[in-house]
Amino acid sequence: MRLVGALATGVVVTALAFGSFASRAAAQQIRGTPGAPDAVMTPNAFSLPAPTPPFTGTIMPNVGDSQVAWPPQIAAPEGAPNVLVILTDDVGFGAPSTFGGVIPTPALERVAQAGLRYTQFHTTALCSPTRAALLTGRNHHSVGAGVISELTTGFPGYNSIVPPETAHVAAVLREIGYATSWFGKNHNVPTWESSPAGPFRNWPTGQGYDYFYGFVGGDTSQWQPGNLFRNTTPIHPNVGVPGWNLTTAMADDAIAHIRLTTSVAPNRPWFIHYAPGGAHAPHHATPEWIARFRGQFDGGWEVLHRRIFENQRRLGVIPANAQLPPLPDYIPRWESLSDNQRRLYARQMEVYAAYLAYTDHEIGRVIQAVEDAGQIDNTLIIYISGDNGGSAEGGPDGTVNEVAWFNGTFFTVDQMMPFLEGWGNDRTYNHMSIGWTFALNTPYRWTKQIASHLGGTRNGMAISWPRRIADRGGIRHQFHHVIDVVPTILEAVGIQAPTMVNGVPQRPIEGVSMAYTFDAASRDAPSRRRTQYFEIMGNRAIYHEGWMASTTPPVPPWDSQSPKPTDVMNGYTWELYNLVDDPTQMNDLAAREPARLRAMQDLFLAEATRYQVLPLDNSTLTRLISARPGPAAGRRQFTYTGPVNSIQGSAAPSLLNRSYRVTAEIEVLQGGANGVLVTQGGRFSGYAFYLVQGRPVFNWNFLGTQNHRWEGPTALPPGRHTLVFDWQMEPQGMPFGRGGTGTLTVNGQQVAQRALQNTLPFTVAWDETFDVGLDTGTSVDDRDYTSPNPFTGRIVRLTIDLGESTITPASLRVLEEEMARRQRATAPAAQPATPPTQRN
Repeated sequence: MRLVGALATGVVVTALAFGSFASRAAAQQIRGTPGAPDAVMTPNAFSLPAPTPPFTGTIMPNVGDSQVAWPPQIAAPEGAPNVLVILTDDVGFGAPSTFGGVIPTPALERVAQAGLRYTQFHTTALCSPTRAALLTGRNHHSVGAGVISELTTGFPGYNSIVPPETAHVAAVLREIGYATSWFGKNHNVPTWESSPAGPFRNWPTGQGYDYFYGFVGGDTSQWQPGNLFRNTTPIHPNVGVPGWNLTTAMADDAIAHIRLTTSVAPNRPWFIHYAPGGAHAPHHATPEWIARFRGQFDGGWEVLHRRIFENQRRLGVIPANAQLPPLPDYIPRWESLSDNQRRLYARQMEVYAAYLAYTDHEIGRVIQAVEDAGQIDNTLIIYISGDNGGSAEGGPDGTVNEVAWFNGTFFTVDQMMPFLEGWGNDRTYNHMSIGWTFALNTPYRWTKQIASHLGGTRNGMAISWPRRIADRGGIRHQFHHVIDVVPTILEAVGIQAPTMVNGVPQRPIEGVSMAYTFDAASRDAPSRRRTQYFEIMGNRAIYHEGWMASTTPPVPPWDSQSPKPTDVMNGYTWELYNLVDDPTQMNDLAAREPARLRAMQDLFLAEATRYQVLPLDNSTLTRLISARPGPAAGRRQFTYTGPVNSIQGSAAPSLLNRSYRVTAEIEVLQGGANGVLVTQGGRFSGYAFYLVQGRPVFNWNFLGTQNHRWEGPTALPPGRHTLVFDWQMEPQGMPFGRGGTGTLTVNGQQVAQRALQNTLPFTVAWDETFDVGLDTGTSVDDRDYTSPNPFTGRIVRLTIDLGESTITPASLRVLEEEMARRQRATAPAAQPATPPTQRN
């Protein structure tokens, strides 16, 4: 039918004029009078977004003879709950008081008392993988997140790209009428897409979230975050605000967002993913919170270990037959430590405890905002205590600068003692000793990164939904995994997982709903998750119907020097546990039940094949320097014609492990000029090229321990100038951190030159960005300037030319051979890195 003919003959144009379209729309649920402004439609979730329903009014030649009809607004199923998914960071099972710990977590306790406490909930043992699995309902390798985004490779299970075939739950909920938002940590943007230049499809706003306020990357300073964004715009709200802390600021932003959403559209349900940085390093708590814990850990980690276990038994959050594994033998007895060791370690734990308690307090404010809005009764709150087990990345002594740890540099206790009273302030990027980590993972063995054992993967979780869950304060022991959260949400909302999102066919959800556990009558129901694999960097396990086969970790997470098996598939030793009889993995049955172990290994291989786990890879260095796509890929020259800022390192030129030249063509105005020309990193490592008192300075900060400066002798007069810093690396040496000679010239004349024996090997401070014309983070040298210190002249052009990198596959093989040689030469000293015996 042609429209002209219809109008000429007075035919009414309605839904009947589009028969096939009408049949598609008929599956939608429409509430209210069709065509009225307040009519709403719940789409059929089979295919999202929903097609536009047909026009239900009439169109005649004249408007006076026609009838208006509004398309119905998209709305969730009637009575669908709000959803608040909370995920804290690097929190061991035994850390929060809700699961027997001594760190008060009243917000987590509030959720548990209003609903249910889950004691056998599991994560993946690492950050990015857990978060990708949580938000998609698929296993982490299925969504490209087999490892953190900084270690990605070009295999489907490891490329950090969540495929459009596995849409985030937020994308589904938004298309059925939910308001969606994300607050806090996002460690799932591919590193090469993490700058303000985008692309943004893999950012929260491109994955179904209407609003994002948080940081992009593995961690950030809570005092001076350099990687904080609102949606896709970098922001720096801490500047000029003494005492500002992201933990509180994020809660403030979420509370304001809840107030706005519930006030303007009280009948529109919302989904919020709330993921604070706590308690990942750096442990940045306020002085008031730290003061609350002074002296509480002077008894040491053995006392804490036993106390937590006793609390867990009393609360019933561990099985009655659970045994307490002794602390590993490489953790020294508290009474054997020096006075300085005890003082430093106790302080580290005080600050960690303060940070976790502070984080939970701010979460409590967000939950209270939901109650203040009158919506707590119909809000499904899922509070997951940690994205993995407690972190051992601080090493045996802890560290005052986590960036140093990732560069293979370790501080002695005496070197850290001057920071004791300021531990946790903005002059520290701190982490605690592994003794506390093992105690906070009570009663389970091992830590974060160790996917083979429950200390790395078992995390406490509480769920409340007052309108639906009546068994207030109940405890559930069913075995579940982070991929089970999305199907639980979908069942609570009342929709099935879509088969099509944005025109892309969807892969099946791989989790199972936990809603069957909500009723008191089902408290002892068998777990509907019968099988689950685990794998992170070669450490792996398979769970099946109460049994768990686990590989023995060849090295602990803090040991980056000892070699690992080159044959990852066949080179690992396996252990076997009956978790029903032995819930803390104390009694290895591998030798007694070889047939069962072989069957479990075969099952792991089948799951690994199914979910893109292969090829297995236990490397770190080789993956760290793996070539990746993005704006910096293959480039040898970078040119900037004026100020730009907040560029993440993966999209910027890297000056590490190569020769390079930085050329700044500038104009100094009358009265002189000062300020930053270019910088990356800051107080905890990085470089900057700047003018101070008119004199040019190139400054390398080596992990906060020393500054290497090249400085011109006189201030630059008004006019055009060309400043060049040229670094020529030594032609021979180890591939990482090789020395060389730097030369600073002004208008072609050498003004400073010095040689360095070593350079920074692996990374600058990752939470601070590459900036031209100002410094959006901290200064590399507080003696010279404070940020942002914008350049007061004019940058005509800034060019960075890069030489050939020393990091090649061949050089890495040489490095690995050297590490193996050193390991053999110092075998007795390296023994703690092998599978440990354990002691009380």
